[in-house]
Amino acid sequence: MRVLAIIPAYNEQESLLDTVKMVTSECPDIDYLVVDDGSSDGTAQVMRSSRLHGVSLPVNTGLTSGIRTGMKYAYRNGYDAAVQIDADGQHLPRYIAPMAQALEREGADIVIASRYLDGTVKPEGARGVGSRLISGLIRQTTGTTITDPTSGMRMYNHRMIELFAKGFDVAPEPDTVALVARKGGKVVEVPCTMRERQGGESYLKLGNAIKYMARTCTSILLFQWLR
Repeated sequence: MRVLAIIPAYNEQESLLDTVKMVTSECPDIDYLVVDDGSSDGTAQVMRSSRLHGVSLPVNTGLTSGIRTGMKYAYRNGYDAAVQIDADGQHLPRYIAPMAQALEREGADIVIASRYLDGTVKPEGARGVGSRLISGLIRQTTGTTITDPTSGMRMYNHRMIELFAKGFDVAPEPDTVALVARKGGKVVEVPCTMRERQGGESYLKLGNAIKYMARTCTSILLFQWLR
């Protein structure tokens, strides 16, 4: 199975190179594509000086456009699966192989690397409350149990690659996971651990996290039923 690791990067000059080195050393049989989302720091310079394989968008367009760029590349180059790896070093490439195995074994459309699947770690704080709320909404609206709906480490099969490459209303977010499950797609999880980000600042500070959770819950409850 040909797998492409899509590494979206926005102002990740501190951790991008180490993330790519980790992917290439631990998963030498897969390809990667860095998508610099119009960073205002030295991310593009790191890509050029280290000759990383990727593309720099001229302006910041957001995570959805960055992932869609990677999905278009994956679709046009015939990849069987694509996995999202955050450039901040939180996601560990050692889980890519188990995710690919689950994708094939289970015939899954989406495989999520879950921090909470084995029950030893519980979501905490405001983001933890939001995560549990999203999990409950997905279970109620689709019948599918997702323990870590906000995990950004997800693997998609070729059908999903095509959907992202050609669609205009899908995003790498929990509401898309819920939509796929409601439409009969198969979503599975594999257990994982994640590190703290290795550089830069998280977008999801308290205020943005609350807005993100509210927007996601609204989409799951209302907008996906119109699609």
